[in-house]
Amino acid sequence: MATRIGIGLLGLGTVGAGVASILNSPEGRHPLIADLELARVAVRDLQRSRPVAIPTDRLTTDPNEVVDDPNVHVVVEVIGGIEPARTLIMRAISAGKSVVTANKAVIARHGEEIAAAAAAAGVYVLIEAAVGGGIPIIEPLKQSLGSNRIERVSGIINGTTNYILSRMADEGADYHAVLKEAQELGYAEADPAADVDGHDAADKIAILAGLAFGGPIERSAVPTTGISNLQGRDVDYATQLGYGVKLLAVAERLESDGDPMGSLPLGVRVQPTLVPKDHPLAGVSGVNNAILVEGDPIGRVMFYGPGAGSGPTASAVVADILNIAGIRQLNSSDGGLDPLLAASSWRSCHLVDSSRIRQRNYVRFNTEDAPGVIGRIGSCFGEQGVSIQSIVQFDACDEGAEIVVITHEVGNGAMQNALQAITSLPGVRSLAAHFGCF
Repeated sequence: MATRIGIGLLGLGTVGAGVASILNSPEGRHPLIADLELARVAVRDLQRSRPVAIPTDRLTTDPNEVVDDPNVHVVVEVIGGIEPARTLIMRAISAGKSVVTANKAVIARHGEEIAAAAAAAGVYVLIEAAVGGGIPIIEPLKQSLGSNRIERVSGIINGTTNYILSRMADEGADYHAVLKEAQELGYAEADPAADVDGHDAADKIAILAGLAFGGPIERSAVPTTGISNLQGRDVDYATQLGYGVKLLAVAERLESDGDPMGSLPLGVRVQPTLVPKDHPLAGVSGVNNAILVEGDPIGRVMFYGPGAGSGPTASAVVADILNIAGIRQLNSSDGGLDPLLAASSWRSCHLVDSSRIRQRNYVRFNTEDAPGVIGRIGSCFGEQGVSIQSIVQFDACDEGAEIVVITHEVGNGAMQNALQAITSLPGVRSLAAHFGCF
């Protein structure tokens, strides 16, 4: 008879309840789930009613009791935030227990420390649920795509912002009105800053970049722009020009910058981006997520599905538990870690200065409706080596005009120089919007 594997659950919110529900009803699922036992659960309030039945003697308000319980073999952390999550994860590792976490914030900032501690202790820390909800992307990057030279990872990895942008594009809805509806539907938090300002996506792309390119990423150095200042007219203009607007997180390999230590240069950013209608990411709508991986020799492969919620995220958490449980049941004699399953860095990476990143751009200027303005704007771009793909005037009237420009690929440094020169031109009132463009 197989040995029962005790699961300690830190948190019984949306995701935690989903995990408990799966463990409590193993019928029709992988047979190994029947060997998993929910041994101890940490909650905030013992008296609160719960959607899943758990014996009261297994509940505690002290998460340390879950980590320290000798009947707990795998600790599942789904409380979120930096602390006490980090401390609890490190405590579990020190106790020789593997960890499964859905916490992108703590992994993005302390992943290297946690991975080193896990390797030293001979345990696993698995993070499939930290990025993309139910979309399997972490293990494919570590295992299935391991033979590839990854060139770029780009994605829509925040369901809240994608829902808002989809509604704005499809219905012409107002940003603030859609955000309020998203909060009422539970897609956005009462304080939506982590989503709409891009911080959630930046956490996730830092994790994906580290896995795709083999070295830890400094989360605080990721340039991040959210959608809170996006105006509906930019979504409308993009549609007229054959694009959709998405909040994209991008990590890409760049040409060597002569680093003497051989560190791999990467361009990583989060920003609103115009995506051509025929691009694979353009059709990703609502709260769905998608991650596009480009590599050699595979070419392009996209992972698509629900990016959040109890069911999808719990699915990824339990998949990680099953990975650990399977290895425990094998009871390998050498006691070593599976190198493809364990999280480990194998080279040094660094983020380049954002001025070195090359991309196409969408810009919108508020100008006077006067002869020569478009010509002067075009000349300024040309003087800085910025090639223009299209330049269009919208909404010309006595009050002024809107000039929308889409550039060919250019370095961000040259682009910034051009924009500074243009905003000082006579007839140009302001730079109203500036986004990336695929």
